[in-house]
Amino acid sequence: MKIAATDQAESGNNDVLCDVCGNNTRVEGYGLQFGTLRASWGYGSAHDGERYEVHLCESCFFRAVSDLRRERMVNFMFSDEDQDLSDFGRVARDDFFNDSGSSTS
Repeated sequence: MKIAATDQAESGNNDVLCDVCGNNTRVEGYGLQFGTLRASWGYGSAHDGERYEVHLCESCFFRAVSDLRRERMVNFMFSDEDQDLSDFGRVARDDFFNDSGSSTS
């Protein structure tokens, strides 16, 4: 949940609260640290025209990824495919300054 600063003196100091636990995602000295789950449903989908955006603190984000990884594991439990889910969802590592570019803008 994005919280815009209401005081003119605080402009630019917007906060983002985790939509799951409600904690502020600002890390002292490092700024905002959060993940975003985003969807925009288009024509032909059951949710045509609906858009979603969920902001998650680090703890809630990785709990959600863990739940999705577990769901993937269950869905492919009896598959002949070898499932290595250790990097499930990860698109970069040691990319401290987002040098490789973000997968979403």
